[in-house]
Amino acid sequence: MPVTVTYPGVYVEEIPSGVRSISGVNTSTAAFIGWAARGPVDRARRISSFQDFARHFGGLDRRSLLGHSVQHFFANGGHDAYIVRLAADNALTASVTLSGALTVEARSPGNWGKEYSVEIVARSDDASRFRLAIWHTPSGQPPVVVESFDDLSLLPEDPRSVTSVLGAESSLVQAALFGSPATPPADTPAGAPASLVGGDDGDLLVPNTAAFESKLDPATRSGGLFLLDQIDGSNLLCVPGETNPSAVASLQKYCRDKGVFAILDSIENTTLATMKTGPDPALTGADALNSALYFPWVKCSDPLQENHIRDFPPCGFIAGLYARSDRTRGVWEAPAGSDATLIGAAGAALALTDGESRILNSRGINSIRTLPGHGTVAWGSRTLHGADQLASEWKYVPVRRLALYIEESLFRGTKWAVFEPNDEPLWAQIRLNVGTFMHDLFMQGAFPGTLPRDAYFVKCDKDTTTQNDIDQGVVNIVVGFAPIKPAEFVVITIQQIACRPVETGPSEPTFKDPVRPTAR
Repeated sequence: MPVTVTYPGVYVEEIPSGVRSISGVNTSTAAFIGWAARGPVDRARRISSFQDFARHFGGLDRRSLLGHSVQHFFANGGHDAYIVRLAADNALTASVTLSGALTVEARSPGNWGKEYSVEIVARSDDASRFRLAIWHTPSGQPPVVVESFDDLSLLPEDPRSVTSVLGAESSLVQAALFGSPATPPADTPAGAPASLVGGDDGDLLVPNTAAFESKLDPATRSGGLFLLDQIDGSNLLCVPGETNPSAVASLQKYCRDKGVFAILDSIENTTLATMKTGPDPALTGADALNSALYFPWVKCSDPLQENHIRDFPPCGFIAGLYARSDRTRGVWEAPAGSDATLIGAAGAALALTDGESRILNSRGINSIRTLPGHGTVAWGSRTLHGADQLASEWKYVPVRRLALYIEESLFRGTKWAVFEPNDEPLWAQIRLNVGTFMHDLFMQGAFPGTLPRDAYFVKCDKDTTTQNDIDQGVVNIVVGFAPIKPAEFVVITIQQIACRPVETGPSEPTFKDPVRPTAR
């Protein structure tokens, strides 16, 4: 508001700058989908380390590739991920019913729940109050208390109701009441907690099977991809080991619709001759620009098999590499080359030559190679629109991911403009805010050129927003940028030149550059 002047002198007024900061979105939060022995099946769980995965989903399991891929992701620089656990429809949840109208059940279905027991101990001074302890009682190991809750009540309206306390604080179990909640639960026998029973893993869901892929249908409302619709912030998608073209094409469409980038695995043990023909045509359609395919699988030690070397799908390694490259170099830099080392890899499942890698690259397939002095590296940065014959503008992974980054950042950063008066003051403010964001990217090296006008433009004025647009409540912002494309082919021209000796006296002759005169 204008300052009200009341006396002769100097008045100071602070006014807003008009610049609304647009923050860049995260680019390397990965979503992993697969079968796990335990963990929530009704939501995507966010984790920040492999220890988190082990705590919530049981860690590595011989029956699934999910745990290994998550481990490879964090080992290679990943720092944030969502896990979608797939469970069979016939999986059962372990539970135990205690006297006094109380049932305690595991948080999620699976055999894992049968490794836990419940102990009830009433308070000596108030029989309506009790302590509930959760014991971990795996076969062949000493039991140990892992969770304990004091001063509980069976009354639903009580602040310490057992259902509300376990629902909010326990990561292992939840409680349900039945019958008359006024009856307090009886103590379990001392030293003999009541075991949870009835848990079952159900059918094992394996990639490239109908039961597994039914969970990848976006229309399925009971888990799988549907759970990713409930979160905000995943940018990369990995389904370790899934290679069925029809299922992968469905994933590509989902990623195109959601602005997510899919990292796809090649078929395990597929031959080089097969890969040289190019990807399956189902993988190179209109939605393929938001995905990249890597070949071959990666050799790595398996902690579940005495660290013997075996083959693993590359998606976990590559997702971690993307995260590491984004953090140290920027999303506009290609996550490939001699510095793109796959940490923990013991080699590639198939050794590729320069010529073979060149053929695969021209087909839009990214190679994984082992180079002397550099280890196992990602040696390609093309999307599945990257085949030479397609001549797509979204040929390269960093170009496509930079576009997704700009789109999502501006989408979130310009929401303040909704319902503002649609006129020149608004357009000027939008140009200022978006221009500031793009200039920051230019200064970080995201665009080529020495001048901003050569690298990007932002338009929002009467040329982009007509009177008809204004009448319909529409404001149009046009943003263009020149991407930096990877230098895939570095050509070095070498010419042999002759040097003439220069006599310097009795000593040995020295040689002089025939072009550049020597300094006098």
